[in-house]
Amino acid sequence: MQALLHRIVNRIRTDSPVAVSDDPTPDAEDPSYSFFGGCAGFVFYWLAFTIPFLVYGSNTLFFLLYTWPFFLALMPVAVLIGIAFSMLFSGNWWQTLLATGVVVIGMFWTVFSFLSGW
Repeated sequence: MQALLHRIVNRIRTDSPVAVSDDPTPDAEDPSYSFFGGCAGFVFYWLAFTIPFLVYGSNTLFFLLYTWPFFLALMPVAVLIGIAFSMLFSGNWWQTLLATGVVVIGMFWTVFSFLSGW
């Protein structure tokens, strides 16, 4: 399928007139900031997940056994938040880590406090 699409695109490129630029260098790809942001969101999700255990002890496990779908739903949201901040700050890793950490931990604690009533 990919070979067929490649042939079709090449045929379209050769059949249509293309304006030739004077610049001999090919277009450079845009840098990808999403991987770092996704990793930052994932790491801060797990850090936020450990904070209730540090604060409330092992009894938190019994609470999380019944409410795990709510916290599992926060993982892709945390990754997307990390990607969004990384793209917003153009890969500046200090700002990305700070903003992602504050938002993900705040989001996790908001859900935890609403569910637990503490």
